[in-house]
Amino acid sequence: MKYLLGLLMVIHALAFSPSQKIYQTKSGKVSFFSATLIEDIAAVNNQVDSKLSNNGQMIFQLAVRGFRFENATMQEHFNENYMESDKYPKAVFKGRITNISEVNFDKDGTYKTTVAGELEIHGVKQNVTTTGTIDVKADKVAAKSSFKIKLADYGIKGTLIGDKIAKELTITVDCKYD
Repeated sequence: MKYLLGLLMVIHALAFSPSQKIYQTKSGKVSFFSATLIEDIAAVNNQVDSKLSNNGQMIFQLAVRGFRFENATMQEHFNENYMESDKYPKAVFKGRITNISEVNFDKDGTYKTTVAGELEIHGVKQNVTTTGTIDVKADKVAAKSSFKIKLADYGIKGTLIGDKIAKELTITVDCKYD
């Protein structure tokens, strides 16, 4: 009987423990930069849907057509010739902060993080590990990271890659969560 009562108390404690908190945004920002001797190319997408849990799980999803360029022709070539946005309309990252125990969502501060997960671009999934920061200030949370990807790793091809478009892009993530 004592065993059954103890088991019931443990189940009750687990069932009614404080639940995880999920931070989210639909206006996150992802940008990329390509630098070559001939031309620099930059684009930004301000419609990134992201969720971040205080247990370290995170997801980022964006419409590829949401990237905006200074030059409309670049934007058209990006969507039609390189990213094939009609065929591959979304890019998705699913992963987790591997050192989540070092982040205190209840205390203001900037916390260095390591993130590992799977990035899908152009229909190709690749494992990615990178560093970033989680900023906590007045109960508001922001996540930032910058990392590089190789276009060839995602099956992105085109005649100008290597000349006008870098083979490796710098991706920057900046999300402020509600």
